[in-house]
Amino acid sequence: MSSLSQSHKILFLNTLSFAICFACWTLNGVLVTFLVDKGIFNWSVVEVGWLLGIPILSGSIFRLPIGILTDKYGGKIIFSILLFLCAIPLFLLPFADTFWSFVVLSFLFGLVGTSFAVGIGYTSVWYPQNWQGRALGIFGMGNAGAAITTFMAPTLLNRFSEGDPINGWKMLPITYASVLVLIGIFFIIFAKNKKPAGDSKNIKTLLTPLKSARVWRFGAYYFLVFGCFVAYSQWLLPNFMNVYQTSLVMGGMFATMFSLPSGIIRAFGGYLSDKFGARKVMYWVLGSSIAISFLLMFPKMEILTAGPGVLASESGVITSVTPSEIIINEKIQKVNPKTVVVGSEEAILPVKTSWQEILVKQNQEVKKKELLAKGITQIKFSANMWVYVILVILIGISWGIGKAAVFKHIPEYFPNEVGVVGGMVGLIGGLGGFIGPIIFGYLLNFTGLWTSSWIFIFIISIVCLLWMHRTIINIMRTKMPNFTRGIEHNH
Repeated sequence: MSSLSQSHKILFLNTLSFAICFACWTLNGVLVTFLVDKGIFNWSVVEVGWLLGIPILSGSIFRLPIGILTDKYGGKIIFSILLFLCAIPLFLLPFADTFWSFVVLSFLFGLVGTSFAVGIGYTSVWYPQNWQGRALGIFGMGNAGAAITTFMAPTLLNRFSEGDPINGWKMLPITYASVLVLIGIFFIIFAKNKKPAGDSKNIKTLLTPLKSARVWRFGAYYFLVFGCFVAYSQWLLPNFMNVYQTSLVMGGMFATMFSLPSGIIRAFGGYLSDKFGARKVMYWVLGSSIAISFLLMFPKMEILTAGPGVLASESGVITSVTPSEIIINEKIQKVNPKTVVVGSEEAILPVKTSWQEILVKQNQEVKKKELLAKGITQIKFSANMWVYVILVILIGISWGIGKAAVFKHIPEYFPNEVGVVGGMVGLIGGLGGFIGPIIFGYLLNFTGLWTSSWIFIFIISIVCLLWMHRTIINIMRTKMPNFTRGIEHNH
């Protein structure tokens, strides 16, 4: 067997294992939503946010140490141990009956999220420099595993609950745990261990690049394009069910439409970054994130405000009142009655309707310019579900391209510290996946708006774009002071 075919086999195993691990990592998005929706557990919105975020936390904060262990002992050993260990809390999850027992077990099975650090290190040692971009791009497509959960888990939950509505859900974590064990066995049988050549660096030397502000800037980008992707992979399901009253299965399909293209297009994002440059791609990604999140900020809403009313044209006694007219001294004054606008619930743009409510009665004496009927204007914005779905898919695709662009930056600036810098950037991005659902929960609690999470995304996108642009301007001023002065004088 040639070296490259052996590498491809390892890449296939790595990508498959990462996809399964990613599916387990985002399990709580479907499972917790189901348990609350069915009234099996009465957790608050904030508690749900914590349960969605806890697995992402453990899978993020341990990426760096797991990456170091992978370099030291090899990917086969670490990946196999990880798969078997993370199956244990999933097997125990059916016995959880309190919020805190769910928190502890979610933290433990969330360690599957460190599989990214294992896979990056284990994949890179099998490929030469000219193949690594493609190989890592293909491996990164494994984060489409989130789509496995959003697409299949709701159907499985419904099927498991048909015979036992209260305890049927317990089969889902058992199924996931069994798959992890199976993949772990495959890994032991078919994978071959390999670790990076060269002397091992001590921890202090490894962590030196973390002093660079550039690492934290790349981390901020990854917080948005990866962290918020993970957060929304879970948050979209309860969002669709609450705002658009979709079923669990349909909400899961919509969430899949967000996470699947975003995962798959990561390889294409690597190609674009190679062709046009990672910085140019990031400008496009951050710009589109700002534009789309702005459009997604507007909730389903109904505004009632004062409109044009009807004033008496002269003094006198009202002789007749009907829904459409008021007669004073035999002089008719028209009134615009309330009418039902057909199709306003499905309209894409806001729909405005105005009407007047009569305030006076027959035989009542009125003075000139007295208000006879008050005007009311209603503006309805339905936040059309299909428009919302399309925008969500587009922002997911944008973030998918951005994920590849961020990691394209790292070997350019830190060619000898790809592992530790990539691990740190991945950690910060993963923390976005942890913090996201918790922040979304608090924002929803505080504002009462499901779209408040998109306001948060809008702000983060602007911060990232301004930080990147300011950095580039500062570099230009340092490298080409005469050129930048010329621009400033001419404008």
